[in-house]
Amino acid sequence: MTGRIIETPDCVAEGVDWLCANDPKMAEAHAATGPLPLRRNPDGFAQLLSAIVSQQVSVASANAIWGRLEDAGLLSAEAIAANTTEQLREVGLSRQKARYALALAEAGIDYDALRQAPNDEVIEVLTAVTGIGVWTAEIYAMFSLGRADVFAPGDLALQEAARILYGLEERPKERVLRQMAERWSPWRAVAARQLWAYYHVAKDREGIR
Repeated sequence: MTGRIIETPDCVAEGVDWLCANDPKMAEAHAATGPLPLRRNPDGFAQLLSAIVSQQVSVASANAIWGRLEDAGLLSAEAIAANTTEQLREVGLSRQKARYALALAEAGIDYDALRQAPNDEVIEVLTAVTGIGVWTAEIYAMFSLGRADVFAPGDLALQEAARILYGLEERPKERVLRQMAERWSPWRAVAARQLWAYYHVAKDREGIR
């Protein structure tokens, strides 16, 4: 069972209505942010390769490297697998990321099957690949597969937004935030969108850039 799939802005709005009715703090956050974005990405190899490229570098650097991969025609598993680590380094990937890209290319993931797989299985399949952690897998499930009931409690912005919104003394760690998020099921991915939006509003209010 994949659960509910978020496909349109109306799906997000339905989730918001449910969250606001069931959690006064979510209603407070939504009043501060207004409507939430749909945030749907393509699925497949290129999306996960992009996530690897983006790890621990600036957006500008990631975009530059991605452009070089694009120009070299290196956006498919087959194309990546046909290269060595050294060849991939020549287009801008670090040695570690070249290794990760090759691991992803050689993992043989059935992306079509993932669309129908239960959430836990999606996370399990993706995190079995060297270089893909739980956060990346959860983000993929949320935004590339549209899963409505997936959350990413390891995300620092979500932790900080929860701290501010719920008046917590310290930022909740991943395990604590995962437990908090259970109250937002079956719309945890919409709760994540709400907390991300609230994070930006709250930080602007505090004067932090």
